Amino acid sequence: MFSSQFIRILPLVIILTGCETTQEEPASQPKPEVKVKANPKTIFSEQNEDLAQIAPLSPQELDDVWQRIRAQLTFANSSHPEVQQRIAWYLSHPNYMDEISRRAEPYLYYIVTEVEKRDIPIELALMPLIESDFDASAYSHKHASGLWQLTPSIAKYFKVKISPWYDGRQDVIDSTRAALDFMEYLYKRFDGDWYHAIAAYNLGEGRVLRAISNNKKQGKPTDFFSLKLPKQTSQYVPKLLAAAQLLKSQKMTFPAIANKDAIATVTISGSVILDNKSQWQLLEPLNYGVIRFPAIIDAPHLVVPASEKIQFETMIANQKSNDYSQWQQYTVKRGDSLSVIAKRYKVSVNQLKAFNNLKSSTIRIGQKLVLPQLADTQIEHKVKSGESLWKIANHYKVSITKLKQWNSLSGDRLKVGDKLTVFLSNS
Repeated sequence: MFSSQFIRILPLVIILTGCETTQEEPASQPKPEVKVKANPKTIFSEQNEDLAQIAPLSPQELDDVWQRIRAQLTFANSSHPEVQQRIAWYLSHPNYMDEISRRAEPYLYYIVTEVEKRDIPIELALMPLIESDFDASAYSHKHASGLWQLTPSIAKYFKVKISPWYDGRQDVIDSTRAALDFMEYLYKRFDGDWYHAIAAYNLGEGRVLRAISNNKKQGKPTDFFSLKLPKQTSQYVPKLLAAAQLLKSQKMTFPAIANKDAIATVTISGSVILDNKSQWQLLEPLNYGVIRFPAIIDAPHLVVPASEKIQFETMIANQKSNDYSQWQQYTVKRGDSLSVIAKRYKVSVNQLKAFNNLKSSTIRIGQKLVLPQLADTQIEHKVKSGESLWKIANHYKVSITKLKQWNSLSGDRLKVGDKLTVFLSNS
C-alpha cells in the first residue's frame, strides 16, 4: 500500500481546444530493419495450422491476455512479401517480444477490453506495438505522442486534453478512447475496409483516398497491397499482420500477461499535489500524461495499480487542507485585470478565479493572487561537448523522460549548442 501526503487544492476549469481532422504521419522510432531471407511458402504453410484447442474457455476466461487476443484474431493470413519479410524480422529478434510484454503488461488488458466493447477486430489491440513499441512516453519528430502516437490535431478533434500540465495522449485511458474513436471513423470513411483504415491512421485519410483514386483512374486494383504509398505506410499494415500471424501460429513466444485488471483510475475532480517523490516514481510509468510533478492539474484521473485503487481514493477524499506555498503569487498593480494577468501568465481567467475562489472578475490594487503555476525555477541549459541527456538529467536530478517531454524531443541525440528547458522544483 502506498502512503503519502496529498494536498487538495481548488478545482480548475478545463480548457477545451479546437480540432482538425487529418492525421499526421506518426513517426514512432522503428526498430532497425534487418534484412533476413525467409521462405514465404514455408512460413505461410506453418501459419495455416489451426489454433490450439482452447474450448470450453471463453477468451475472457483465459489466463493470458495474449492468448485472449489470439482466440479472437480474424484477419486472414497473408503470404505477401512485405508481411513475410516482417515475420522474418520478428523471428530473427526472439527477445523483442520480451521487452514488448514488459512494457505492455500494465496496459494490454485494458486495451483489449476496450476493443472488445466496440466489437471491432481484436487486431487493433496490437497497434500500440507497431506505433510505439508499447512505450507510453514515446514522442516522434512529427509531434505524435504516447502509446497510440496521436498527433495534436487528432487528439484535439477527439477531445483529448493537452495543456501545459497534462497531455492526454500519454494517458492510456484518454489515448485509447481517442485512437479507437478515430479507427471507427476511418473504418466508415473507407467503406468497411480495415486495411485502408489502418493505413490512413498512419498516413492520413486524404493521402490514402488519393492513392485509391489514382488506382481507379488507371484501372488498377484498389486493395491495400496494390496502392502506391510511402514506404513507412506500405510497411505499416504488414507489420501488424505479421505480429498477428506469429501470435496465431505460436511460432514466436509472447511472454504471458495476466488476463486481469492491472490498472484502475482514481478520479481527480480538481487538482492534487502529490509531494512524495518516491511514490510518484512508482506511479510515473502509469501517468506520463502528468507533465509537471508534483502538481496533478487538468488530469481527469490518476492511473494507479488496480490493487491500490481504494487506498488512493480514500487518501484523496480525506485531504481538507489547502497549501499554496509551492505556487507563484502575484500582487495586483494599477491597470491590471484578470484577463491581463491571465494572458501574461498563459492561464485562463476561469483558472485564476477558481484558484483564488473569486465569485466575480473584480480585483483591487495590492490584492494577492495565487497563480496556477508552481513556484519552480525555469532555467535554460546550453548543451556542451560530451554532454548527453543522461548526464544533464542526472546533474539536475530530473528524469530523462521529463527532460524530453519539456523539450519535445523524439530521440536521445543532442547537438552542441542546443538549448534545453529545465524545471527545478523549489519544494
